[in-house]
Amino acid sequence: MSDAGTGEKAASETGEFRAGFVTFVGRPNAGKSTLMNALVGEKVAITSAKPQTTRRAIRGIVHRPGGQLIIVDTPGMHRPRTLLGERLNDVVSSTLADVDVVGLCLPANEEIGPGDRFINEALDRYPRHKKIAVVTKVDRIPRDHLGDKLLEVSELRDWASIVPVSAVSGVQLDTLTDELISLMPISPALYGDEAVTDETLEGRIGELVREAALEGVSDELPHSLAVTIDDMIEREDKNLLQIYVNLWVERDSQKGIIIGKGGSRLREIGIKARAGIEPLVGHPVYLAIQVKVAKEWQRDPKLLGRLGF
Repeated sequence: MSDAGTGEKAASETGEFRAGFVTFVGRPNAGKSTLMNALVGEKVAITSAKPQTTRRAIRGIVHRPGGQLIIVDTPGMHRPRTLLGERLNDVVSSTLADVDVVGLCLPANEEIGPGDRFINEALDRYPRHKKIAVVTKVDRIPRDHLGDKLLEVSELRDWASIVPVSAVSGVQLDTLTDELISLMPISPALYGDEAVTDETLEGRIGELVREAALEGVSDELPHSLAVTIDDMIEREDKNLLQIYVNLWVERDSQKGIIIGKGGSRLREIGIKARAGIEPLVGHPVYLAIQVKVAKEWQRDPKLLGRLGF
């Protein structure tokens, strides 16, 4: 574990500002996106209990007096079963090659398993990268069990640091931020003071629609969902943003599930998505969602390209 304040102390004593890139890796549902949002202080990546919610590299930016962190959220590393899965793993690999620090997220409330060991071994391909272990979800275990978990994690490799955190409860988030900044190279800030992400507004809106659609669906359907935006029209006369969205699935039966009886489920998706979109754009939204079928798009190179993968 690290002492709180390490990064800011290092920067303030020497007058050196540090900035750089960190990515959190781990198997699906290790808490990577939730952790990034908590560190940034704003929701820049969608979250869900469904595996492989994150599908592209999303950057969140953390500002401190002594440094700046650019956190790159990536899909969970996994053994792929489809062309989409292969491309998601490629996103992780290309991101890993370009960052300064890698944080392996290991949930405190779950045993270290084959998936964790597979990812840990994959980190050996990046010998020059600094590596830390982030033990997530510590709020879900009794405090007297934490020591055993940290010992288990320490045996995986010689970490630069091991930091237990809870993104939900806010436990040790400042400690983690300071530790990460202390490991970054000396550098001026890479983004302006107000930046929290480099995601486009259209990209963030599409992700919020997908997040709403993920809620309450069966285990297989989330992998089949994709979102594209046809148009966004500012209606200044009505202080309204009109957004026209396509929600893609792979089979006609899935289309029926998403729409629901009498359109009930699609209405719920729209309500939930607008609740996230309206604070983001700052005024009311008209959201039109069409559900469309692109058969077996996860395995079709042309369809993957059309859907942005």
